Amino acid sequence: MRLFTREELSIDPVDLAKLLLGSVIESTGPDGTVAVRLVEVEAYRGQDDPASHCYRGKTPRNAVMWGPAGFLYVYFVYGMHFCANVVGSFDGHAGAVLLRAGEVVSGADIVRKRRPTARGPIELAKGPAILTSALRLDKAQDGADLLDPASPVRLYTGDEVPESQIKSGPRVGVAMAMDTPWRFWIDGSPAVSTYRRGGKRRTRSISA
Repeated sequence: MRLFTREELSIDPVDLAKLLLGSVIESTGPDGTVAVRLVEVEAYRGQDDPASHCYRGKTPRNAVMWGPAGFLYVYFVYGMHFCANVVGSFDGHAGAVLLRAGEVVSGADIVRKRRPTARGPIELAKGPAILTSALRLDKAQDGADLLDPASPVRLYTGDEVPESQIKSGPRVGVAMAMDTPWRFWIDGSPAVSTYRRGGKRRTRSISA
């Protein structure tokens, strides 16, 4: 594996989402290092995407999403969870990919201590809030440079996933643009999260 380059990530978020499948995000904390292979992601653009945090423009909260690419965007949702995104697109044009689920490939013993209620290996990083818990990501990592070897959170290339193994469908839990098929996952991975359609009753989403 190697770290991604900023040029590789400076692409449309929809293309970036597919590129990130099979890649590995690694986080180092006081209790050790955990690595997760990404198996499910969601793309969010900017002011042309009603489900995006950037739809209404740039704010202090979403500033990281406006680039440059290769930084981590972390936000708090529902008053209880953190969600993490890889910023893509081009500097000044908002876009990011929500990390929805992964398979722990290193540091499983550390994750089991962080998530003692997990029922098995496939549950360790299955879901966006669960994934951030497994990697111990919170607002302290918002804006972290994923391409810096000295960063506490790093993003590595992985084995390329064949196009035939990549499936797509509607994004999860969003109240707007709910049928946009910008959720991508690796077909056959048991760590892919359960699909739950959004709707008008949801006043907030876990989208980027």
